[in-house]
Amino acid sequence: MESIIAFDQELFLFLNGLGNNRFDQFWMFLTHRGSNALVYISIILLLSLKTKRKQIISLVIFGLILILITDQLTNLFKVQVGRLRPCFDPQLKDIIRLVKSSCRGKFSFFSGHASNSFALAFFFGKVVKRHYKMVNVILIFIAGLISYSRIYIGVHYPLDIICGMFVGTIIGIIFYRIWEKTKYSYEY
Repeated sequence: MESIIAFDQELFLFLNGLGNNRFDQFWMFLTHRGSNALVYISIILLLSLKTKRKQIISLVIFGLILILITDQLTNLFKVQVGRLRPCFDPQLKDIIRLVKSSCRGKFSFFSGHASNSFALAFFFGKVVKRHYKMVNVILIFIAGLISYSRIYIGVHYPLDIICGMFVGTIIGIIFYRIWEKTKYSYEY
């Protein structure tokens, strides 16, 4: 396990060290949860052109519950695992490139941004695939960028991101399967 953690730290230092001041604002924009919300509000607006109001309300409720569950599961893991963020790690905090003005939240495993982004991407991507074929690919790409932004700004290790992506994907697929069984998906 120690060799995995050491490799994860080395990979983090390499990826985080690739940062450039010219791109900091771009990655900070992506890392803010508002950027994620803009994408899904746009999708809901697009869907509202092709679907009934009940289905839109159902999708919003599913999305909110999905985020709530994913976020709580992430927080549970962070407290139980107790892995320090790179910006709190005594060995790394002075050598990393911290783009944020502060480092909030002490623990990092696994990334809530990655899990939430991938859960939403897989859920909404599967829901809208019937009407908008390439949206799921675009959503996964955006979720990947949001996830990587966490390494770039200095608050997550690659393993935090990979595990968050995995958990989010599983939750997104489970929520889609539940959605399929509701009467609203049949009307959609």
